[in-house]
Order: sequence, then structure tokens, then C-alpha cells
Amino acid sequence: MAHRWKNDLTDNDVTPEHVFLNRRQLLAGAAAGVALAGIGTGGQARAETLEPNSWDDITTYNNFYEFGTGKDDPVKYAGRLTTSPWSVTIDGLVDRPGAYPFQQIMEKMTIEERIYRFRCVEAWSMVVPWNGFELADLLELAGVQSRAKYVAFETVLRRDEMPGTRFPVLDWPYVEGLRMDEAMHPLTMMATGIYGRDIPNQNGAPLRLVVPWKYGFKSIKSVVRITLMEEEPPTSWNKANPREYGFYSNVNPNVDHPRWSQATERRIGGGLFAPKIETLMFNGYEEEVSGMYDGMDLTKFI
Repeated sequence: MAHRWKNDLTDNDVTPEHVFLNRRQLLAGAAAGVALAGIGTGGQARAETLEPNSWDDITTYNNFYEFGTGKDDPVKYAGRLTTSPWSVTIDGLVDRPGAYPFQQIMEKMTIEERIYRFRCVEAWSMVVPWNGFELADLLELAGVQSRAKYVAFETVLRRDEMPGTRFPVLDWPYVEGLRMDEAMHPLTMMATGIYGRDIPNQNGAPLRLVVPWKYGFKSIKSVVRITLMEEEPPTSWNKANPREYGFYSNVNPNVDHPRWSQATERRIGGGLFAPKIETLMFNGYEEEVSGMYDGMDLTKFI
């Protein structure tokens, strides 16, 4: 069911495997027809060499405000989250609405390895080897109706397990959304793992969205509901501060955040004195996704 494309990121851009047998796992997966998929940069090249990101980098430096606003709060507290059993309710403009058990979803999906750039709105970045499947395949499982123009997502809300939700940092539960063409794009995936392991709770277990050309907060974690609709859905950070966080939130180095520049980024794992690197338009995926925004003023539709 899943698509294939060219790759410009490899296992060398991730981490030397001292935590997991990454290189052998990835090569074995490739031999079995599993895609290793970072996306081409549309002819653009970075002026720097990508720094590798380790399992520790990826799993200990997180934003997951349901567990607290500190980068290490998710590691401290996300272990409280019960992730099995788990189901995702898919409703709205679909032919087969209902609660889909996670294991049932996994049995029907094509799982791939995909190495993506990850760019946070806070101007830091990583390279992450995700495991998962294309969101389009999940939506097609439920049956997309022709009137559906947007897809809304919702994170689980369990105040007894998620101490950060006891404070009004955001309007809980966390919600996000995509336009239908963005949701159906082959780059857009639902991640279930990292480095071939089950995705840790602090990274959004057991199922999170990954949209690599958008700022990281669009990639909603621990998803329990997906709703297809005609109207643009509300999104958490846009509700909290619409001047700073638009619905689209595409990575755009030419449009600064009101409080900082987005022209460069700090690569996690590069060390305290590592130089900042240039941020690429659409996070390096311009060739693949820019056509969806033809005719749009990208300084207005942020």
C-alpha cells in the first residue's frame, strides 16, 4: 500500500549503533523490501555535515506538555501512561467509523523504516529513524468520503497519568489538524517505533503523527481520535496564540517566529559550541511538498 521515493539520509546520519543494531537491522529491512526513506532536498544541500542523533538524544529531549514543560519531564513522568490496550476512534466523514484497536491497525499496515529530519519551532532539530506506516493507508482503511477536506487529531487525556494536564498550559486535550492533501501525502506517516523499537511513551506511544516538512508540534503524539471533516479544525497552539502559531506551520526559514529567527537551527547532539546550521525551506522537502501550496502567500498562511 505504501509509496516509495529517493533517499538523501542514511543510517550514517542517525547514530553509530551502540544502543541498537541499527545498521544491520536497516540493511536487512532494505533487503526485504522495506523502505529506508529520507526525502531528497530538491537540489538543495546543507553547508554542514549532519550530526548523528542517538537513541538517547531522541528519547530524552522532548516536548510533551501533558507531562510537564521541561525537556526531561516526559522521561520522568511518561512511564505512567498506559498504552495497552489502545484504540483509535476514526469518525466524521468516513464510510467505516469506529474504534480501531491498535493491534488490528498494525496487522493491516505496511511498516517501513523512514529517516526524516525533525525541526522544532523552537529552532532545534534532529534526524530520526522512524518506523511506521503512511497515514493515507489508515484513512483509506476507514473509507474517506468525498466531502472530507480536513483531518483532525486528538491526543489522549488522562489527568491521573499526565501530570502536566493539571495546569492550564494549553486547552486540553491536545488537538491538531491537516488539510486532506497534506494528510494523504506519502511523506505523512503514523509512527509506531524508533530504531526498530516500539516508540517510547515520551515520544508519543503507541501511535503518533509525523509530518516532516512542518514544525514538530504539528506531529501530535499518543493519538486516540482522528476525525475527517469539511471545515478547518482547531489546533492547540493556534488556539493558544494565533499570532505565533498558524494552522499550517510549515518550516519556512524566511518567516521568523515573532520572538526568534527561523533561518537557522541548533542540531541536538552537536555539543554546546556547535555552530547553527541553515534551515531549509519545508525542512528540506520542498521538491516533494511545495506544489500543495502553489498560489498561497506563505508569509500569510503560516
